[in-house]
Amino acid sequence: MEEVTVSGGTGVLDVVDGLPPAKRPELGANLRIALATGQIRKPLRDTLRPLLDLLTDGEYELSDDTFLPPGNWPSVEHARVEYYRSAIRAGHRPAAVLVDRAGHPGYVLDGLHKVTAYLAEDVTPRVIRIRRIPAPA
Repeated sequence: MEEVTVSGGTGVLDVVDGLPPAKRPELGANLRIALATGQIRKPLRDTLRPLLDLLTDGEYELSDDTFLPPGNWPSVEHARVEYYRSAIRAGHRPAAVLVDRAGHPGYVLDGLHKVTAYLAEDVTPRVIRIRRIPAPA
């Protein structure tokens, strides 16, 4: 687990107040490629910096983790899922990004197709998990 402080974040993606706006910002090409191929550099804060800049200011934990989605996982674009299934069968481990929210199992920010492909291959999905650290009382 890695801790990171977000200072000067835009708050465009506010994990405290709920889901992101309907028109959320796109992840940059370099980050999307790193997540799609599973080639995540450590420390995670370096790879995720463009995403972290969208969070509200605060303390967060980052972890390279796994995820067990609920049974009613959404159906998604078949061709994209097949692409990731092939990659998983070849030994690649693409990563989804999951933002934990208080009282909820998490919000998949990026990776519905990846998680669906993992489930189809009966492999536990790899995720990069972002969790806000509560402020001390």
